Amino acid sequence: MINDDERIALFLDYENLAIGARDGLGVVPFDFGPVADALAERGRVVARRAYADWSAFDDDRRLLARAQVELIEIPQRLGASRKNAADIKMAVDAIQLAFERGFITTFAIGTGDSDFTPLVHKLRELDKRVIGIGVQSSTSALLPPACDEFLFYDRLPGVEPTQQPRGGRRRPRPYPAAAPEPAPVAPDPAEPVEDPPRADEAAATTEDRDVGPLVARTLAGLQRHADGPVLASRLKRAMLRKDPTFDEADHGFRGFGELLRHLEQQHVVALRSGSAQGDPEVTFPEDESADGTAFRLLAEVVLELQATGSRPQLSGLKDQLRKRRPDFSEKRYGFNTFLSFAKAARARNVVAMDWDEDESDYLLHIPD
Repeated sequence: MINDDERIALFLDYENLAIGARDGLGVVPFDFGPVADALAERGRVVARRAYADWSAFDDDRRLLARAQVELIEIPQRLGASRKNAADIKMAVDAIQLAFERGFITTFAIGTGDSDFTPLVHKLRELDKRVIGIGVQSSTSALLPPACDEFLFYDRLPGVEPTQQPRGGRRRPRPYPAAAPEPAPVAPDPAEPVEDPPRADEAAATTEDRDVGPLVARTLAGLQRHADGPVLASRLKRAMLRKDPTFDEADHGFRGFGELLRHLEQQHVVALRSGSAQGDPEVTFPEDESADGTAFRLLAEVVLELQATGSRPQLSGLKDQLRKRRPDFSEKRYGFNTFLSFAKAARARNVVAMDWDEDESDYLLHIPD
């Protein structure tokens, strides 16, 4: 029997995860269950290792032992070198396992520290898929783009924060084993920062973005370079390569298929039966439904401007369309630029375009 499941090796920078969950989410002790469930959905976990000075994590140690996680002891009594000792040990073990266990296809690296970015790059050079796992408020903006997929612990099913995530990323405070959580104190402006601040607007805010343009752009690119039909599974993998933090649950959908059916109702994509059940072929709708509506809008605007006695220029034309439809975006229809959208309309004889040397711009009009 052929086994196509991913075979996953899990490495946890436990201090980073546990303190990030405590400071950012109020979760104490760290709940490993949601991480285990998320990885179980992606494949078979064949190795689980966590690195820390376990004298500071008594409760966590017992919970992880029950979850069959191998605990790697890193004594932290050596001053400033203690953090590097844990990082180096974890990186060396991961590379060693990559060479010794060729059957392992995927490495899951649990940390938010950008110091592990070179490890991620090296594992990918060795043809290993890398899944990153980190707490959003303590994850460096440099780490998620380096991974094939990045899971924010905050968003995993089963994680129940007891406080609002904090915005900035600061050096974690020591994790007390039994002492109660101290009252929050004002941040010290002189306190050193371990990693660059997390880019809140640029990273991990997929819930604030329209998913339609991302799907359409990805589908258009696959159609340009694919030899055959684009299946939903292939589209999902390509979207994760573009945005490793992508998760359809952030947009309110239980699965990628449900998201695609929603976009089909919005005439962004069209679905057909694929070669395997549950993996439909994804394409764009016919012109009269989705992009045809946008082309008609373009023609109407060009005709109105043409009626004023002048031929409209391409520059500024997009703003005119948005006056009629504020949510207009050519990316929703799979076009990377407004120029490519206008050229597609020309190819369909919706508008005519001529280059004007004096204006250094395209002039548009409605063909006779």
